[in-house]
Amino acid sequence: MENVTDLIVLTSDDGEEFEVEVIDRVEVGETEYFIVRPVGEEDVFTALRVETDDEGNEAFATVDSDEEMEAVEEAYNLSLLEEEN
Repeated sequence: MENVTDLIVLTSDDGEEFEVEVIDRVEVGETEYFIVRPVGEEDVFTALRVETDDEGNEAFATVDSDEEMEAVEEAYNLSLLEEEN
């Protein structure tokens, strides 16, 4: 089985593009999140919330609140435990 990594190109507020590797996807309630890390980094992770506009276009948003990030971390940890079993 071939190991395939999903990469996403993001654009920062100042217009700089950079690639992140998708580590996992988790759901908290009705909201989907991507767990990502910059390409080449092993210990840096963040979560991106998937948002959909009125026309059905999806975009990523940063997770700014501590409570939301804690809920995403809990969902991610549970997904890791499920993979182990």
